[in-house]
Amino acid sequence: MKKMLKGFTLVEIMIVVAIIAILAAVAIPNFISYRKQSQATACVANLKQIQAAKEMWFMNNSTAPAITDLVGSEKKIKTNPVCPAGGNYTVGDSTTDPTCSIGTSLGTDYKHQLPSAEAAAGGGGE
Repeated sequence: MKKMLKGFTLVEIMIVVAIIAILAAVAIPNFISYRKQSQATACVANLKQIQAAKEMWFMNNSTAPAITDLVGSEKKIKTNPVCPAGGNYTVGDSTTDPTCSIGTSLGTDYKHQLPSAEAAAGGGGE
């Protein structure tokens, strides 16, 4: 009687490994792109929160606030906003928007800055 050999051949295993490698080559760059985009979106949301708190600050005060004037349990922002990509926030004065230290260094698709007033009004040409 013949003994039945069970298992996969080397060619079958190599085909499976090649398919997994192709899928990874397609999926990993997309994952990185989505991650950078979500970090930029979260950063812009933080900048908008800082901008709103800063505008409320200027209703009662004439001096430019520091981030410590806006953040605290009894203040406009309860917890310190943190850029998910590791940037640092600058509040700015009454004539400038808050900024992130990353800005556009990751490329124009991943802007860590508030949209301009023209783009926000729909005239950005996008």
